[in-house]
Amino acid sequence: MSVHRDSQLDMFAKASPAIAKARAPSRGRPLQPGAHCEEDMARTLEESGNYRILRKLTARPIASVRRPEFSRLGVILDTETTGLSHRSDEIIEIGAVAFTFDDDGRIGDVVGIYGGLQQPSRPIPPEITRLTGITDAMVEGQLIDIRSLSALIQPADLIIAHNAGFDRPFCEAFSTIFAGKAWACSVSEIDWSARGFEGTKLGYLVGQAGYFHEGHRAVDDCHALLEILDRQQRDGESPFAELYRASQRSRIRIFAEHSPFEMKDHLKARGYRWSDGSDGRLKSWWIEVGEDDLGDELSYLRSEIYRWKEAEPPTVRLTAFDRFKL
Repeated sequence: MSVHRDSQLDMFAKASPAIAKARAPSRGRPLQPGAHCEEDMARTLEESGNYRILRKLTARPIASVRRPEFSRLGVILDTETTGLSHRSDEIIEIGAVAFTFDDDGRIGDVVGIYGGLQQPSRPIPPEITRLTGITDAMVEGQLIDIRSLSALIQPADLIIAHNAGFDRPFCEAFSTIFAGKAWACSVSEIDWSARGFEGTKLGYLVGQAGYFHEGHRAVDDCHALLEILDRQQRDGESPFAELYRASQRSRIRIFAEHSPFEMKDHLKARGYRWSDGSDGRLKSWWIEVGEDDLGDELSYLRSEIYRWKEAEPPTVRLTAFDRFKL
């Protein structure tokens, strides 16, 4: 998972050892010798009410045939970097898992996997090595294979990252293969709380779903996120179906330009963020809202912030092609 996702909470050497998908025996997956005994013991402990068992997440294999009913292509992407700034820090690992899905957001099969490391221009900071396990020796002489990565990215209808606001700027600074792609964020565009999860870190989601995985490496995190996104819940809708719907809706970014300085705490409390203008945005407080909420937000600014009913704060309409950019 990306550097700052782990530090603030919370789509490559050779691909890291893949984790393969763990399905409960009740779903009919053949068990290895001895697994019946292990699963029986796990169920006995769970049924006692005194224990919670975590099962290892393992990666889905690449499908040999692409099923025609799943006509769309998604890519879960994750990066490991030397720091938090896409302007001064570098990608040292990219992982990508391509999968098919349909117009209703039902996930089909894994159809491609890429993982690779890249040697940065400067030594990897010790704190990054502690977090990711990636050392200077591991990346020495390594280069991410753009051709192999592009084979997954170019045909993708949607790129998913667990905090796309971090990964997208790094990826677009890294290569032009990411230009013009639609992105979705599995942190901000899924209501995890409504689904019974207590946090949005990938580790929290995996653990609360009853699994564990080898985290902090890009491909492993991609496989883990795919399983969580495809997890069916009681309402019958998977998190990915919710995410795909959200990615198709436009959002409106509102800039509270020239707002009175003394109102900054009010704006911050309402969810506005400050932009100093260095990222290409206006120098102002800003917020993103759904199209249905635009009128209410403008009314709030006019009545509570500007106190002038003719105020017209600048707005920008964003789609999945624009969101989470620099």
